[in-house]
Amino acid sequence: MTPAPRDGPDLGPHALSTSLEAVTRRLGMADTRGTGRLFAQWAEIVGPAMAAHVQPARLDADVLVVHVDHPAWATQVRRLGTDLLDRVAEVTGSVRPGRLEVRVRR
Repeated sequence: MTPAPRDGPDLGPHALSTSLEAVTRRLGMADTRGTGRLFAQWAEIVGPAMAAHVQPARLDADVLVVHVDHPAWATQVRRLGTDLLDRVAEVTGSVRPGRLEVRVRR
């Protein structure tokens, strides 16, 4: 069996960080390192108790979207909104998201 033809030349392997930067730019995100730190250090940002119920889902332009597993956690996250966004910027070293969007997922 012969391999399927490719659309372009084979450029060989390249660093994952290069691919991540390209993808995040296409999604409108400014800082790939900050985005990576957001997901990697989420428990440090919000604390282990909240991290068990609240997960970052997406960081688009200036909107941080988080998923929570119960409406009570949605209320708590919304109440902490400004402080949470400040903490994200502090820990990740990136620009502070301008808005927080909370979605309940069961």
